Amino acid sequence: MADAPGMKGNRSRNEDGRLCDTRDDKHVGTLEKQYGRDFGVRSDMHVGTLLEKTGMASVNDLINSGNGKKKV
Repeated sequence: MADAPGMKGNRSRNEDGRLCDTRDDKHVGTLEKQYGRDFGVRSDMHVGTLLEKTGMASVNDLINSGNGKKKV
């Protein structure tokens, strides 16, 4: 059963019930597969590095900004 409407699968939560943030050492390739995007960087780059390069504060901001071409 999904965690909430519109979410993929169950998500980890903090003790206060908020969703956990994506770890900065997660690989960009994992995000590209998960969201069907191509960010034009090496797939083994860490998410934290990509966020710094783009000036984004979070993965959510990155996905919603339109950065990365949608894979067809």
